[in-house]
Amino acid sequence: MLEFDVRCRLGGFALDAAFTTGSGVTALFGRSGAGKSTVLNLIAGLARPDSGRIAVGGRTLYDGAAKVELPPHDRRVGYVFQEGRLLPHLTVHHNLTYGRFFANGRKAVLGFEQAIELLGISHLLGRRPGALSGGEKQRVAIGRALLANPEVLLLDEPLASLDTPRKAEILYYVERLRDEVRIPIVYVSHSLDEVVRLADAVVLMSDGRVLGTGPVREMMSSVELRPYLGRHEGGAVIEARVAGQDLYSGLARLEFDGGALEIPDVEALPGERVRIRVRARDVSIALSRPVGVSIRNILGGTVVELGDGEGSSLDVRVDLHGTPLLARITRKSALELGLRPGLPVFAMIKAVSIDRRSVGYA
Repeated sequence: MLEFDVRCRLGGFALDAAFTTGSGVTALFGRSGAGKSTVLNLIAGLARPDSGRIAVGGRTLYDGAAKVELPPHDRRVGYVFQEGRLLPHLTVHHNLTYGRFFANGRKAVLGFEQAIELLGISHLLGRRPGALSGGEKQRVAIGRALLANPEVLLLDEPLASLDTPRKAEILYYVERLRDEVRIPIVYVSHSLDEVVRLADAVVLMSDGRVLGTGPVREMMSSVELRPYLGRHEGGAVIEARVAGQDLYSGLARLEFDGGALEIPDVEALPGERVRIRVRARDVSIALSRPVGVSIRNILGGTVVELGDGEGSSLDVRVDLHGTPLLARITRKSALELGLRPGLPVFAMIKAVSIDRRSVGYA
């Protein structure tokens, strides 16, 4: 478990943030300047708090009141930066063993052979960083951090400098880390696609403060967080099981507690669990089940709450028998339909509105 409760001022920027995470991936999400990278630097000991406490697994890294402040090399923190920061004069093999130099005989998070297999880099061992692609460099950087046997792994927007194919490559390997390496992973991002695909929990930050924290499904479906998630990006996350693939139509059937969805191009086998990001702007509301329409997904539910934000539109939170969903509609439509908490409705989702970037493995 990672415990973070810190106040500090760095130049003109003030941070006052607190959160607790367990194993799996916790995403620090927010706009540029929210303080996400500052939090990582404070955990790693690269910046100094004014007060508060930071602990990992019950071991105190910093405690202002108790005057405890471990130096960076004693914190057991693995840190992967945006650009990897590999040592250019060393081969991949020696960059990886450089990470082991900091392990100090501690119990290994991963062995050397496990690390190179997990990250798919065995064929790169003899190369130098200058001969690697951006995605390969990031995989080596992650391997170096893991071989230092950290108690927590920090990833600071590791996809920011990569093109779309390389981003997909790294996302796959971070998913493997999440599932196979049982240490807390703190992942900084301002991409909701990455957060939904990878994160178990989300810490939403703005102007140096934590606005909310919780499981990714709960955070994404909160109407109060709409202003911070982006006008066109807010929505909900549905965790489902692949029930079948129709090769003729190209549609997969996904089942979850609130019903079933049909969506295209799911690269998963029947029985596998996936996460689906459904944008609020792609959901419509009806009072009765429509007939004679092209929309494939029509789900019965109950209105839970209506957002109170400004403007011509609002978010409606619908409960699909235990699964939350958000719909973004005009205020005029909400008034004409008479929407109110407790009202039975039907939520409609176009299958083609959910693309590959909206699907991740649970």
